[in-house]
Amino acid sequence: MPRPFRAWEAALDRLVDDETNERIDRLAPSVNEYGYDRWGASPAATKRAFSAVRYLYRHYFRAEVHGIEQVPAGRVLLIGNHSGQLAYDGMLVAAAMILDAEPPRFVRAMIERFFAVPPFVNVLMARMGQLIGVPENAERLLVQEEAAVLVFPEGERGGGRVWKDRYKIMGFGQGFLRLALKTRTPIVPFGFVGGEEMCPSFSRMKPLARVLGVPYAPLTPTIVPLPLPAKVHITFGAPMQLEGRGDEDDEVVVPQVATVEAQVKALIESGLARRKGVFFG
Repeated sequence: MPRPFRAWEAALDRLVDDETNERIDRLAPSVNEYGYDRWGASPAATKRAFSAVRYLYRHYFRAEVHGIEQVPAGRVLLIGNHSGQLAYDGMLVAAAMILDAEPPRFVRAMIERFFAVPPFVNVLMARMGQLIGVPENAERLLVQEEAAVLVFPEGERGGGRVWKDRYKIMGFGQGFLRLALKTRTPIVPFGFVGGEEMCPSFSRMKPLARVLGVPYAPLTPTIVPLPLPAKVHITFGAPMQLEGRGDEDDEVVVPQVATVEAQVKALIESGLARRKGVFFG
């Protein structure tokens, strides 16, 4: 029985550029006879989507990456500030790890639950290897797959940050820290600069968000959260190997969370100091 949509898949395959093809092939994922890995990711679907992501990364946002060589091999938690309203930051960090890391790394982002609801979006997220951000998923990826897992500990508080709070850390949760301790996983902090300007939001419009069943409904200059071409700087810090078991009392864990949060804040400041302009520097 022929696969549905095969014609447009073949058309998209012809648009995959050489860099995307070569870098994703180097990831060498283990897939089943249908072309999916155990988590539902598809290298072929990733290539089709990633050709557009590569253009945005290289030419629209003109991303500059600093310190990516500090990301170690093996399991790692990538921890940074959240911004951009519709996970543009996660998309670009994942692009950095494929396009500018050597060797390229496939990043598994822990995404908000509401991304599992919209049709097509939920399938696209799964095919590109992104998973709902529950501790069980992250732990299995780290322990069983030695994966690079991306977590934004601010959650929707950071993703829906409004303009007056730009580049202000909205408070990290403890989950990522307890996960790192339990699995003895190094944390690599990063600062993402550009997200606040690509999709500035002046209100979370909570009444509308409740009607739509989403955490926030951003009010942006473009009415809908289409990104402006803000120049992006992603700055990675040195790995942090914290000591503990992950089941400590809050008074033990909270200071460690604050230490990671302070590192992320410093990396944001470094990125802000480095750029010469919002759109051109």
